[in-house]
Amino acid sequence: MGDYKQYFAGPQHEGGNRTIEEEDDVPNISTSLDSVRAYQWEVNFQFSRPGAGGAPTKINGVEKPLTLAAKQINGIGMNVEDIEVNRVNDKVYYPGRPSMEEATITFDNLSKTKADRVLYELFAKTYDPRSGAMNTVGTGDATFKGRLELIQLKNDGTPRNIIHLMGAYPKSITHGEYNYSTNEFHTIEMAFRYDYFINTNNSKGEIETTVG
Repeated sequence: MGDYKQYFAGPQHEGGNRTIEEEDDVPNISTSLDSVRAYQWEVNFQFSRPGAGGAPTKINGVEKPLTLAAKQINGIGMNVEDIEVNRVNDKVYYPGRPSMEEATITFDNLSKTKADRVLYELFAKTYDPRSGAMNTVGTGDATFKGRLELIQLKNDGTPRNIIHLMGAYPKSITHGEYNYSTNEFHTIEMAFRYDYFINTNNSKGEIETTVG
């Protein structure tokens, strides 16, 4: 093991960063722990189809109403399966096929924008029980898949990073509990399957080939 000379909890003369040398200084531990807030974010829904001249046309105007209604998102992640190799007394592993998690978004059922209707119509692009049609988005639409953008925000409300969930489509929709004795807004959960996600590592959402 290495001989650690630097740590943050102890006094500075012992290699730490707690001691204040000058009057205006603050300990390193007080300034270096500021992190991305879990509550500073927005999610955009880019489900569009070719319009006149090939320009994108939004489907059912889902973008702004759902951005406003979204209150929680999780399930952004990926993993690889194990390839197990057995030789005599040994067992070793290698990385195999990658797979993505499912993103689950919880929405407040906003009355003004009729979030329940918009979500139902969005899910109907995957499967419409009224017609029995699968994987359709209307006449002239190129694909039933879209893109989700999770925007991490700075303290001043401007973007610091954008995560793209590519090839996303609604996989399930679940209404929250209806209960006379509760005192809270009704919610709807929708799960999205996506092909892969890209952490752009910049505020403009520009996709780079490397992260750095």
